[in-house]
Amino acid sequence: MKHKNSIIALGALTLFLSCATNPFTGNKTLALMPNSQIFPTAFAQYDQFLTENKVVTGTKDAEMVKRIGQKIAVAAERWLDANGYQGYLKDYQWEYNLIDDKTVNAWAMPGGKIVVYTGILPIANGEAGLAAIMGHEVSHALANHGQQRMSAGMLQQLGAVAGNVAIKDPQTLNLFNQAYGVGSTVGVMLPFSRSHETQADEIGLYLMAIAGYEPLEAANLWRRMNAQSGGQAPPEFLSTHPANETRIRNIESLAAKARLEANKFGTTTFKK
Repeated sequence: MKHKNSIIALGALTLFLSCATNPFTGNKTLALMPNSQIFPTAFAQYDQFLTENKVVTGTKDAEMVKRIGQKIAVAAERWLDANGYQGYLKDYQWEYNLIDDKTVNAWAMPGGKIVVYTGILPIANGEAGLAAIMGHEVSHALANHGQQRMSAGMLQQLGAVAGNVAIKDPQTLNLFNQAYGVGSTVGVMLPFSRSHETQADEIGLYLMAIAGYEPLEAANLWRRMNAQSGGQAPPEFLSTHPANETRIRNIESLAAKARLEANKFGTTTFKK
């Protein structure tokens, strides 16, 4: 019991001391590891990835990726500065690369390192669709989702340790470990990831609109994504991503608000 109480107390203290504020929502978020440690590791991993994959340079598509990425980053800085977060991006090192790979994917690493695969370009179907993709990925980096997921993973491990210290009966301990593995993943970690995806969709809408792109094109992107997958996806509660239909509804409900936000920054026309 003494060990159990010590672990619980340590966990509570860790949570109290390890929170950051998400500038886009105003909510407190987990930050068990500071960006000063995460960013250098992410930058090194990104550089290593580039050496191991074929980076496309000098083409219209490669230049489009960089151009849109820069517009989205500028939009983010304008929004942050206007909302009292001057200097928020000082440690970010934005980089956008197109990779010759048929995989339908794009991703972001902490600190502003973005990758777009050539396989997703046909689904992007032009500049506005690609702006929706890159706005989403940039938003993951801006909202420190990598940091939060890493922190949640550390807490998940702490919960497992606490249970194993507290439970002495071998049969009960075995049942706990089986239930904890499934329960903490389905009940906590997957919804946590889905909430990040929904948040990145919303932030990305605002950023692409401020950058001059029609936010409803993000909904059209997900319609094309759904068609490309043939509607095949795991049940939403077992997925790290919201269902495509859910994303489309959310985006459609937020598009007008995103345009109004963009108007505050002088953006009144939106490229489709």
